[in-house]
Amino acid sequence: MNGKICYIEMPAIDIERSSDFYAKVFDWNIRRRGNGSVAFDDTTGAVSGAWVVGRPPQQPGFVVYVMCDSVAATIDRVIANGGAIVQPIGGDPGEITARFRDPAGNIVGLYQEPSQ
Repeated sequence: MNGKICYIEMPAIDIERSSDFYAKVFDWNIRRRGNGSVAFDDTTGAVSGAWVVGRPPQQPGFVVYVMCDSVAATIDRVIANGGAIVQPIGGDPGEITARFRDPAGNIVGLYQEPSQ
């Protein structure tokens, strides 16, 4: 497990709005910790994290991509829940990707494995 990404701190302006966005777009499990902070677990349970206030949003440079069954369908959920597409499908030739800006201004990538 050495080298595996396991935890992410995501900048947020409004933690409830950000947690609701990621729950609706990606079905992430949202939970409240014993100290009252709001945390998440991805759908695999392999990556967890929390939202933090007082930090600027993550912009490229470093971009985290979230795996999806369908980038096109996920784009629809991103837009319906207050996100904005900043790179549509087709921006990375040979790959099925897109990038969006979440409600806090973070840039996050979407990735779909190509059909075999």
